[in-house]
Amino acid sequence: MSNVFSSKKRFRDLSEAEILALAISSEEDDGRIYRNLASTLQADFPSTAAMFIDMAEEEDNHRQRLIDMFQARFGDNIPLIRRSHVAGFYDRKPEWLTKQLPLARMREIVAEMEFESRSFYEKAAARVSDAETRRLLGDLAAAEAGHEHMAGELAETHLTGEAIDEEDLQAHRQFILTWVQPGLAGLMDGSVSTLAPIFAAAFATGDTWNTFLVGLAASVGAGISMGFTEAASDDGAISGRGSPLKRGIASGVMTTLGGLGHALPYLIPDFWTATTIAVFVVFIELWSIAWIQNRFMETPFWRAAMQVVLGGGLVLAAGILIGSG
Repeated sequence: MSNVFSSKKRFRDLSEAEILALAISSEEDDGRIYRNLASTLQADFPSTAAMFIDMAEEEDNHRQRLIDMFQARFGDNIPLIRRSHVAGFYDRKPEWLTKQLPLARMREIVAEMEFESRSFYEKAAARVSDAETRRLLGDLAAAEAGHEHMAGELAETHLTGEAIDEEDLQAHRQFILTWVQPGLAGLMDGSVSTLAPIFAAAFATGDTWNTFLVGLAASVGAGISMGFTEAASDDGAISGRGSPLKRGIASGVMTTLGGLGHALPYLIPDFWTATTIAVFVVFIELWSIAWIQNRFMETPFWRAAMQVVLGGGLVLAAGILIGSG
């Protein structure tokens, strides 16, 4: 699209003053991002938060140097130019999205931000012919390279092996509390609670389509119920179990999937083929739940198997007996 019809300005059309103003606003944005990340992580991950705070202070220092350069060359009136105003300029993730990222990914973002800034200034310097402007952009590239090096030094200062291990353990615990526990509870409920109605309907009617409809209704209904129950039961503020919305989604979706697993085979018209596959799916579901309990909840495998497989087998038998009667 022509620049006439675009609301963004091409980088090659920016003046030297505009390039420097763009660098100033970019430093301001990055400093704010670091501070917001530090605020988000302070309670649970103080070492990483301290690193982000130091990075924000470094951005403030370089922003002031850029302002001094601008005032010396162009005066006090700094135009407001942001990344979003320039076509093809690198952009940052929205801060609300960045806060939802895993801890390890947040640490990677630090290096990515500094690398992108340095790369931008290096490419800008390469296409400028004026010696003074080239020297200015080269200084900015060197400053960003210093940022990148500083990020490594700050990580070594604040993120010791012990601190990283402790924070990674905390992140793992949070993942278990927010996603695994509600999801596992939902999967168990959906897999076990729908066994009796589905197989009772199957053996009572011998009709695969109606059995599928019963299974679909039971699975979706149980998923909605479990999702709302989980979300409403605990706001996570005191228990530390995380967002009620995330827990509700995990519980509701896994409950629905747990029931649909052995309802979908009844889309097959032949009754005994569908039932055989459904029973096999139940076997896989119950053993998978036992494995998840052992893997993430540290429940001894054979105890988990006895609880889930034996309990599920009894519910399955009850449904068949009721339907056959």
